[in-house]
Amino acid sequence: MDSQIKQSIESLINNIRRLISVDEKKLEYIIASQIAGGHVILADSHGVGKTSLARALAQSIRWRPEDLAAIAGAGSGDGGIASGEAKMEGFSRIQCTVDLLPQDILGYNRFIGHSGELIFNKGPIFAHFVLCDEINLLTPKTQGSFFQVMEEQSVTIEGKLYRLKDPFFIIATMNLKGVHLFPLPVPQLDRFMIRISLGYPSEKDETEIINRHGRIDAWDSFQSVIDSADLIRWRKMVDDVQMHDDVTAYIVNCVRQTRTHPDIETPASPRAGVRISRLAKSLALCRGMDYAGVDIIKEIFIHAMAHRIVTRDPSIPPEAPLKSILNSVPVEPKRADQLNK
Repeated sequence: MDSQIKQSIESLINNIRRLISVDEKKLEYIIASQIAGGHVILADSHGVGKTSLARALAQSIRWRPEDLAAIAGAGSGDGGIASGEAKMEGFSRIQCTVDLLPQDILGYNRFIGHSGELIFNKGPIFAHFVLCDEINLLTPKTQGSFFQVMEEQSVTIEGKLYRLKDPFFIIATMNLKGVHLFPLPVPQLDRFMIRISLGYPSEKDETEIINRHGRIDAWDSFQSVIDSADLIRWRKMVDDVQMHDDVTAYIVNCVRQTRTHPDIETPASPRAGVRISRLAKSLALCRGMDYAGVDIIKEIFIHAMAHRIVTRDPSIPPEAPLKSILNSVPVEPKRADQLNK
């Protein structure tokens, strides 16, 4: 595997950590999710640096002119008449509130003056890196507006399809406690590749945060370190990372165990195995490896699965049964006839 990839990822991580105090391994997971073509949800408290992290990641990328060029809408074949273009941004932030509507995120068509011309006003979703802050403040209808763009990397506005350019990456934050919260349905959570928590910083890191961000020029020296073309190239290379059949069988066994575990009410879907497999390959690529082994699966399993299941007893965190599954599933592969049980 290309050793330059590992060096570039390390450079990206170091560039972000120069400004943002974040655990190196968690940052590596976020970057690997982006390269894998997935999205990340941060379940965290207020003020721990989620917005700054997303901004630093976006600004670490050198965007080409063609990355920020306008996107022409494509007809859907059902008689849609809307016309217009939507320019991609490098980074945008959606501050979620209970009164936000789908068109506030996706965009809408409007008439201009007496000419009768119909133009498209793009929404903040038209960006390569999107921070969706406090997503569970959105009503279910507005939450649902993310389904198509997360799964198909496109949006449909009044019969006209707009495909978003690569790379496209959503970081959504989710409050765990508070008022006016609308829990995300499991099918939507299932579309996020990984869920992590940044957590509160150590005393030393918190001191550095005050010293660093207490200045108005904190961001002045921040620079881009990798090209957007590299992100696109690396995404294609994820498919070249090898995964032995035994490792795939291990993933399948772990996922299927969620469907029989006594503490789990809603188990993982087959999509979970696909996401874990691709994330493992992407993480291996970031580390300069040409294969993904069981150790990587074990490392990411809980982060990639905790948001996909629901426990029978709400007082039991989803991490608990997942840990028991990791401890009980043997690394040795099962025979084909056993996998069907």
